[in-house]
Amino acid sequence: MNLNSLQNDRAAGVLVTLAAGDALGAGYEFGPALPDTADVSMKGGGPFGFAPSEWTDDTSMAIVIADALLEAAGERRGLDEQAKSAMAQAWSEWAREAKDVGVQTSSVLGRARSAAAAEGRTAITAADAYAASEQVHRSSGRSGGNGSLMRTAPLALAFLDRPERELFDAAMEVSALTHFDPEAGEACALWCLAIRHAVLTGDLDIRKGLELLPGERAALWLERIETAERSRPRDFTRNGWVVEAFQAAWSAITTTTDAASGPAHLRAALEAAVRGGNDTDTVAAIAGGLLGAAHGFTAVPFEWRRKLHGWPGYEARDLQRLALQLARGEGRTEGRWPDLPVFDNSAFISAAKTAVVAHPLDDGVLLGGAPALSRTDYDAVVSLSRVGTAETHVDPSDHASLWVLDEAAADANAHLEFALREAAAAVALFRSEGKRVLLHCVRMESRTPTVAALYGALVTGMTPEQALEKVREVLPHANPNPGFRRLLRRLSQEAQ
Repeated sequence: MNLNSLQNDRAAGVLVTLAAGDALGAGYEFGPALPDTADVSMKGGGPFGFAPSEWTDDTSMAIVIADALLEAAGERRGLDEQAKSAMAQAWSEWAREAKDVGVQTSSVLGRARSAAAAEGRTAITAADAYAASEQVHRSSGRSGGNGSLMRTAPLALAFLDRPERELFDAAMEVSALTHFDPEAGEACALWCLAIRHAVLTGDLDIRKGLELLPGERAALWLERIETAERSRPRDFTRNGWVVEAFQAAWSAITTTTDAASGPAHLRAALEAAVRGGNDTDTVAAIAGGLLGAAHGFTAVPFEWRRKLHGWPGYEARDLQRLALQLARGEGRTEGRWPDLPVFDNSAFISAAKTAVVAHPLDDGVLLGGAPALSRTDYDAVVSLSRVGTAETHVDPSDHASLWVLDEAAADANAHLEFALREAAAAVALFRSEGKRVLLHCVRMESRTPTVAALYGALVTGMTPEQALEKVREVLPHANPNPGFRRLLRRLSQEAQ
C-alpha cells in the first residue's frame, strides 16, 4: 500500500509503541494500582524477572503474527491455513523457552503438541490449535483471557488496504487459535479496526467496527466502551479477562486526552495503563498498539526506544522494520529501507558538503552529513535522516534515529517540535555519558544546524537563534528551511 510520510510514521509506531507499553508494564505486573503521581519506568523485574526495557509475551506473540503475515504476503497468499499454522508452530516453539506464557495459551499449545505427537508429527497445525482451543474452553468453561487481544495489532497493518470486514474476520480467526471464546475475537476485531483507522487517518475511534457486529453484540460493546470512558484503568480489576483489559486500555487512552495531546498523550496514556495495576504489561501493550497507530513512531520517547528489546533478539528498529513491511503488503522487501545495509544519499551530496566540523559550543559533538557515518571517531549517533542497518559502528542503544523530513510545510512532519527537541536531548544524554556524538542529516544544511542550535541553547542558556548564529560560524552553508526557522524563532521568543 502506498502510504504518505505521516501514515508511514503511524504504521511504524504500532509495534514499537505496543512493545514500549509492554516493557513499561513488565516490572509492575500483578501489582496493585499506583497513585496518579507514581513514577513509571522500564525498570524490569516483576514476577518473571524481565530485564529493564525487555518486552514480554505480548510483543513476542505479536512478532510471530507479523512474521507469518509477511511470509504469506511475500508469496502472494493471504491469511490462509499455512499462515495460521506457521503462527501456531512458532508460538509452540517460543513457548518452550519463554519466561512467561499465559495459562490459557500454554494449555492450548500443550494440547496441540500432544495431538500432533499422537499422529507422529513434530509440528502443530492451525487445525490442531483450533481443536485444542475448543477443548480448553469446553473443559474449563471459559477461554476469554486477554492473551489474543494483546498480540492482535500486526493484523491491522497487514489489512490496511483490505475491506474492513476482511480484517474483522481475520482478527476473529487468529484470536480463536488459542482463545475459543468469541468475545476475545470480537475484542480483537474492534481493536484492529481502530488501529487500521488510526494509521490511515490519525484519529482514535474505537467505535469504528461496531457496525460489523450483530445488533445485540454491538449494543453490548458500546455499553462497555461508554463504561470505560467514564471510568479509570484501576476500576477494571479483572483485566486478565479480555473485556476488562479492552476497557482498561481504552480508559487509559480516553481519560488522558484532555490533559495531553500527541507525544504527551502517548506517554500519559501508557503510564495510566500501568498505574491501573494487575495485568499491567498486557493492558499497556494493548493501549500501545492503538496509541502508536494514532500518534506514530515519532511520538515514542527516545528514552523508551533506546534499549527496548526482547525475543527473538530484536530491538526497536526491528519492530519498525516489521511494521513498515506489513503496511506495504509486499512481504519482507529486503533491500528497501528500512531493511537495507546502506541508504544511498549520494545523489543529494556535493563534494563541498562532506566535511565534518566540531560543534562551536561543544567540541565533543561532531556535525556532519550522511558520509560522516563511515568515520570511526564517534561513540554515539543522532540521525536526522534515513540510515541503513550497517552504516554505523556503534551499538543500537547509542544510536538515536529520529523521523524528520527537511520540509517546511506545517503538516510535513509529525510532532516536529517534539522530534527536534528529542534529538537535542539525545545529544545531551550521550554527552552526559562521556560519549563523542555525531549529529548528522544528509547534507548538514537544514536539519543538522537546527538541532545543533537547539542543543547549543540547551547547554549554554542562549536562545536557539543565538546558538544558530554560532553554528553558522562553522557551517556557513547552514540554512534551516522556513518551517524550522519559524520554530527556532518562536522558541527564542519564548526563552526571552
